[in-house]
Amino acid sequence: MNTKTDSWLISEYRKGNEKTLAVLIKRHQKDLFSFIFYKLMDEDLANDIFQDTFMKIIVTLKEGRYNEEGKFILWAKRIAHNLIIDHFRLKSKHVKVSETSYENDEFSIFDLIAGKEENIEERLISQQIQADLMKMLVYLPENQQEVIRLRFFDGLSFKEIADHTDTSINTTLGRVRYALINLRKIMEDHNIILTR
Repeated sequence: MNTKTDSWLISEYRKGNEKTLAVLIKRHQKDLFSFIFYKLMDEDLANDIFQDTFMKIIVTLKEGRYNEEGKFILWAKRIAHNLIIDHFRLKSKHVKVSETSYENDEFSIFDLIAGKEENIEERLISQQIQADLMKMLVYLPENQQEVIRLRFFDGLSFKEIADHTDTSINTTLGRVRYALINLRKIMEDHNIILTR
């Protein structure tokens, strides 16, 4: 069964052969988990999203809504990507910051992902903004990526971040400040405009 194509395994699973799903999962779990983990850099959360992805795959297959437009793994990654975006959209809190002040009402690029979506178009725009921000984070040093994720996507306070990263609050503030400066520079260099 390990030599069978994904299409054959899916077809057999839809006919009721539960064993084929196990083969499909085993075949793609490493690739899919790596894809999810790379985006999140959090093993526990990556495991949750990984399981949710396969739950959604199972439901879609059982309901007969899977239409083979491309490779199974690309479809699975698209599901995972959407679940990641949904996770961050639900978790993100409305926090305003700038490079120079952390407790005022100045505009921040992170305000763009925190607003309420009133319709499907705004939701899609918000998801695209979130995806663009996630892509930009990879250009930052790892310690700056971490504080941005903890602050703006997980909603932790600066003290909580300092405790979590085993650094001082001043170091945390500095990392956030430099991360925001760097993100704005990345946006300028790549001519990226984030707007609703």
